Amino acid sequence: MIGISCCQKPFGIFGTPNHAASDSYVRVVRGPAHGTPVLLPAAGEDLSEELLPHLDGLILTGSRSNVWPGHYDGPAHADGTPEDHCRDATTLPLIRAAIENGVPLLAICRGMQELNVALGGSLDQRIQDLPGRMDHSTPSDQPIPRVRTGKAHGVRIETEGALARVLTPPARQAGRLAVNSLHNQGVQRLAPRLVAEAWAPDGTVEAVRVEGATAFAIGVQWHPEYDWEHDADSRAIFLAFGQACAAHRAARLGHTGLAQAAE
Repeated sequence: MIGISCCQKPFGIFGTPNHAASDSYVRVVRGPAHGTPVLLPAAGEDLSEELLPHLDGLILTGSRSNVWPGHYDGPAHADGTPEDHCRDATTLPLIRAAIENGVPLLAICRGMQELNVALGGSLDQRIQDLPGRMDHSTPSDQPIPRVRTGKAHGVRIETEGALARVLTPPARQAGRLAVNSLHNQGVQRLAPRLVAEAWAPDGTVEAVRVEGATAFAIGVQWHPEYDWEHDADSRAIFLAFGQACAAHRAARLGHTGLAQAAE
């Protein structure tokens, strides 16, 4: 049972708030992760105690919205920047509780930014406006599908890190990987418990691991869920995550079975 974080988004002619996650996350959970997807609402409150006992893994999804700067004492967003306070209120405590309870976690794009903020880090809000930095964003209304799956730039990978261990041998040995890129924000100050594992050519942190985590706990700034059917390294990330979720489920049900037998 793999939880997928939702956003709260307006829908229909009345702009009714809906809880939504991209179909790409559902498909990748059903595909290489070999799990059952469970959409987690952006309820605007901490649901971790109610959710985590039933989950074997957690995917923090990408989104157009950005983490509210008040969570990391940052300056206000530029006018028109989408925010999702309800998602923040649900995911930030959920992240901390998942790590504390050893629930495997894969954080993608906004999800990696949430992971950093949840553990005490801060964000650069518009990387493309900073001196010497690349434009990591892509227009959201671009009709060409390749914008999502095309490789925008390379990243340098820590060859002895947790991410490298789950990638294919060629990527691990080369210490490099080509990735897509659809974000404006990124890590400014790395959270104390996070260790950087990949970097863009301009120095932007592109992947992290949670130091001391008892289960899979990795964040990536790109979107492997878009091209896992064609990209072996994207697929490898979800295979490893799914294996960690299966191991957590086996341990969780084993403990439950022992408790029931004792009763």
